Amino acid sequence: MTTHSPALPTTLDKPARITIRGTTKTGGRVTIPRSVRRAAGPVGLVLLWFLTSATGVLPESVLASPVDVLKQAVELTRNGELPSAIAASGRRAATGFLIGATIALSLSLLAGLFRLGEDVIDSSMGMFRAIPWVGLIPLFIVWFGIEETPKIALVALGVTYPLYFNIYGGIRSTDSQLVEAARMMGLGRLGLITYVILPSALPGALVGLRYALSTAWLALVFAEQINADAGLGYLMSNAQQYFRTDVIVLCLVVYALLGLACDFAVRILSRRLLTWRANFEGEA
Repeated sequence: MTTHSPALPTTLDKPARITIRGTTKTGGRVTIPRSVRRAAGPVGLVLLWFLTSATGVLPESVLASPVDVLKQAVELTRNGELPSAIAASGRRAATGFLIGATIALSLSLLAGLFRLGEDVIDSSMGMFRAIPWVGLIPLFIVWFGIEETPKIALVALGVTYPLYFNIYGGIRSTDSQLVEAARMMGLGRLGLITYVILPSALPGALVGLRYALSTAWLALVFAEQINADAGLGYLMSNAQQYFRTDVIVLCLVVYALLGLACDFAVRILSRRLLTWRANFEGEA
């Protein structure tokens, strides 16, 4: 009697990318979509805000109701004030972000790739980071006046630190064994930087990008208090003089939505750029 053993594969299949995901165990239960779960928190807060305002627990003199905020949003959109304010703030945030990102990228590459750059740059950046950048507003006014320059400079400064430290940390966290293996394969310095070090630093750089974008809008809130004649900060300053909490809350909501949109864009970018990286996405 002859026995046949199972045929062994003669060629190795190409390894597939593995993503460690949380397992879903429904067990007959109805699974709520993640988008609904993520929206539950903000929607719940808005409902709580509406109920406390409608029942009088939260007086209008303290905080306007969401209905009043929505009415004000419609009114300011119709007369063009809100779109023009968003456009002015967006220009300042974009300009400051580009300047800060350029400075952060240049400094982090010099400090991360070269020991001399680390000795000269990193200790100075650590020292300057301890200085509250909001506290530099009076000095910026002395240096740059009260026009657009101090506003853009404050945003650029707020963006520089999170980007620098995350990119620098990503470069220095590159696996040394991976670097040695690349050298043994004949990669020179430029190839090592291009194909090993920078891809290894990319996850940290994207985390820094998320922090930097949120910091840009936070810095803009303070920057637009400096003699602004346009922008969301200008609307907030005028509303503060007349105790218009509906306009103040509206501007804060717009700031939050703009920051959320930037964060969402970085999340999509991360998924596209980090398809090669196995990641853990949490338990179900």
